[in-house]
Amino acid sequence: MAYYRQLGSVPPKRHTQHRTPEGGLYYEELMGEEGFSSDSSLLYHRYIPSAVTAAAVWELPGQATTANLPLLPRHLKLHGLFPGEEWKSADAVTGRRLVLGNADVRISYVAAGAPSELYRNGLGDECVYVESGTAVLETVFGALSVGQGDYVLIPRATTHRWVPTGDGPLRAYCIEANSHITPARRYLSKFGQLLEHAPFCERDLRGPEGPLLVEGGEVDVLVKHRGPGGVAGTRYTVPHHPFDVVGWDGCLYPYAFNIADYEPITGRVHQPPPAHQVFEGDNFVICNFVPRKVDYHPLSIPVPYYHANVDSDEVMFYCGGNYEARKGSGIGQGSISLHPGGHTHGPQPGAYERSIGVEFFDELAVMVDTFRPLELGEGATASEDPNYAWTWARR
Repeated sequence: MAYYRQLGSVPPKRHTQHRTPEGGLYYEELMGEEGFSSDSSLLYHRYIPSAVTAAAVWELPGQATTANLPLLPRHLKLHGLFPGEEWKSADAVTGRRLVLGNADVRISYVAAGAPSELYRNGLGDECVYVESGTAVLETVFGALSVGQGDYVLIPRATTHRWVPTGDGPLRAYCIEANSHITPARRYLSKFGQLLEHAPFCERDLRGPEGPLLVEGGEVDVLVKHRGPGGVAGTRYTVPHHPFDVVGWDGCLYPYAFNIADYEPITGRVHQPPPAHQVFEGDNFVICNFVPRKVDYHPLSIPVPYYHANVDSDEVMFYCGGNYEARKGSGIGQGSISLHPGGHTHGPQPGAYERSIGVEFFDELAVMVDTFRPLELGEGATASEDPNYAWTWARR
């Protein structure tokens, strides 16, 4: 999204000399998308950003997936993936457990208490939703404090690390794209400004604070990139800490947006899921369902109608409140429901009738709709409630 920011020290003209107080040169790096034809930023480094002294294979934690066969709706209890105090030694990068994925997007979950190593994802942008806890996201652009309810958008190849703060775990729902992630296109002007009908605006977005300058010699950086099977890992050793940027400017950088700042779109009758959209990537969208006034037609039925999303798989992550359509299904805080394309789904038995006359829903959920089938990661297999698929048949 073309929304210009500037932090720290930059020269008056781009691609010109920018000198240190001692008279040396800072090293300019252009970080840009789509072959110099889309958003970019210019960063000014103390040291040469290309320098690498060693490289080794990084064995990524379980990336294998299996087909959703037989085709079933599924309920996954993500909090069970990190029982007891396991979170204290987990970090928000290597501790992630893959839940669902396809060639376009991978959804992982982590409960973390330890700082992560330096990391960059060369496969695509990341959208991380903070279910609970607090952290500082340290990046080459500067530091960004994040907490419960924050969406954190991290552009492809941004060097960063997660540092949890506070006494409890950082619980993070990680949506990793094989593309860029942007606000929904229909919310943007042709020049990239969020329009009047958008449910959030630039005032709601928080950028990094910085610059973040860290002294130090050789450090490792974990890199996720394309390789056999679609994903591979490399551990680079670099001669100087990559947080050496004295200033940057441009329209490409990590930012945070809190779900509480999303203004829901409502109507007299039930609004379809696109009314709840917040972001999109190639072949998937991200929506959120927030506390809101619901349908106010005198004969309305506020819960969703039964629907067959024949072109997409629907993934709902339940992260707060009480989701009216799922009462009686066992779904609660930290649950995922997967409703695959080809399966008609909707409210649990009794919810349709109970919703009549209700004026307000106190619910919080993040939805990912994909336009290619999702497969199950090891985190799904380890957290599944095997009874969910049959709950609509019970009265």
